[in-house]
Amino acid sequence: MTPRPVTLPHDAPISKALGVMRSQRFHEIPVLRNSRLIGMVTIESIARRGRWSPATKVEHLLVLPPLILPTTPFPEVAEQLLATGLRGAPVVGRRGELLGIISRTDLVRAMPNLAVFRSAEGPSVEEIARYAGEVVREDDQCRNLITQLRLLEDHPLPVVDRKGRVVGAVGVADLGEVLWRPVVGGKRDARANRSALEVKVGSIMHSPAITISIGASAIEAARVMSREKVSSVFVVENGRPTRVVGQSDLLSLAISRARPGAAREGVENVYVEITGLRGSADPGLLSEIDGGVAKGLRRIARYVRPTLLTLHFAPQGTHRTNDLTVEARLFTEQGRIFYASHTGWNLMAGVAGLLDELTAQTRRASETPRGKGRRRGLPPEADAATFEDPDLEAKIRAASGDDES
Repeated sequence: MTPRPVTLPHDAPISKALGVMRSQRFHEIPVLRNSRLIGMVTIESIARRGRWSPATKVEHLLVLPPLILPTTPFPEVAEQLLATGLRGAPVVGRRGELLGIISRTDLVRAMPNLAVFRSAEGPSVEEIARYAGEVVREDDQCRNLITQLRLLEDHPLPVVDRKGRVVGAVGVADLGEVLWRPVVGGKRDARANRSALEVKVGSIMHSPAITISIGASAIEAARVMSREKVSSVFVVENGRPTRVVGQSDLLSLAISRARPGAAREGVENVYVEITGLRGSADPGLLSEIDGGVAKGLRRIARYVRPTLLTLHFAPQGTHRTNDLTVEARLFTEQGRIFYASHTGWNLMAGVAGLLDELTAQTRRASETPRGKGRRRGLPPEADAATFEDPDLEAKIRAASGDDES
């Protein structure tokens, strides 16, 4: 925890908030009214606002963070940060007074000292990393980063040269270098401000990008992030980024190791993390996804004891059909990690297919090599609901911001 954090009064202008974020490399700042915490202002909330006046008060852009107590255990803090998408949350006392800020960086720094990692350093980075499907060229305009804000909120993107070799990384904090310029003056100044987003990514990226070798352990990745003070590392092959490991991936691993497995009669204790959808996604859509996931987990629980399931939606921005890739990672109490992915326009059918694939993988893993002692189980039951719902598909496209024009 960071004690005595930097704060802002409720009537502070956005320009001041961006100035503090830019100089201190912060993503979120607590906002106080009469010394009482009323929320946080984030660089994402400012970026999503689009047009704003530098005099706009931060109290109009507040987000409500989870309130962490000094006694809150590590897994619960990690879950709260991942569920809200925040990089930090306020730690409050019994009377609601602000004591400090606990961040993802603090949690990642503490991971090597957790009891669950003292005997073994966990899986390799390839098992928890995500494919680096989205990269940014150093000669791209910063305007393009606004369309990829969902990915930047999760982890920085690799920046490559014309030959595809990684030369740096760009994140939300780097984008703040451009957003910090307020609109002032007359029409000539407004035109000058519009051109601010036309600067090249190479001029704001941080370089060099921090990389890690194939085969390194997850805990080694945590040590590298803490030592280099970065929120992600890239796995490279022949100078080209192939995978990315972010703080959220490490925290998901820590949650899976610290949480108990699924109950024998159900999957109530399995933690499900869904990322890549907008924070304003339709609650009905998320409910439909959760319903399908629950059915899939009940099938999977016949063969293994699941502890965590992550679903990440990544838009394929260069594809003419606006396809999205869904990546699924299943963590089990036995320490196994199962992976599946799907790319296509019918996302709900893709989610159903991913769960079927994970079920098949866990079933095969539960069988002995020679077929002896094979665990007998009923064939997967057919779901009563279908995922081929056109109305539901329209909702997920709206939530992901990938409607065809």
